[in-house]
Amino acid sequence: MPSSTPMNDRRGFLGLIASGAALVAAPAWALDSNGARALIDRSLAEVYAVINSGKAPAQMYRDFEAIFARHADVDVIARSAMGPVARQIDAAQFAVYKAAFQGYIGRKYGKRFREFIGSRIEVTGARPLKSFYAVSSVAYLNGRAPMEVEWHVSDKSGRDLFFNIIIEGVNMLASERAEIAAMLARRGGDVAALTADLQQAG
Repeated sequence: MPSSTPMNDRRGFLGLIASGAALVAAPAWALDSNGARALIDRSLAEVYAVINSGKAPAQMYRDFEAIFARHADVDVIARSAMGPVARQIDAAQFAVYKAAFQGYIGRKYGKRFREFIGSRIEVTGARPLKSFYAVSSVAYLNGRAPMEVEWHVSDKSGRDLFFNIIIEGVNMLASERAEIAAMLARRGGDVAALTADLQQAG
């Protein structure tokens, strides 16, 4: 069955789910179309519950970060956002950066939660695509034409997780990757400084 969640702003919607985006394709092991679709249905249902919870903004941001951590492949997403530098740092550095990145996503896009009331997104189907599954959906935004939204889902990391989203042909993480690259460049390639920036940003 289609699921729905309030939406009101194109950028906000991009970010809200972005939270789940990545540029790396992942093989689909035992995953099937029903499992891929179920993951997106669950994710959207949890987002809907947070938006309508009446909680204080700070708690909503933490709740959204938790949704991201549960249903997105944070490791793949964080590596993709950092780019080639992620292969050059040690595990401890990456772990601290990943935690900061996760919090940054939660704060940045959680701030838009209250703008989404009154619109919805409907999941319409799922199909195998290359080595993963693509879940199609349509976002109905107030006062705007419907948008085609495609989610990429894999179980490469051992469970069903979304790792990419394509909105009207645009890869959401591309904007985050460019932003992270710019932040890193401003710090002269210093990953610790980037991590500190992410801890404060959003």
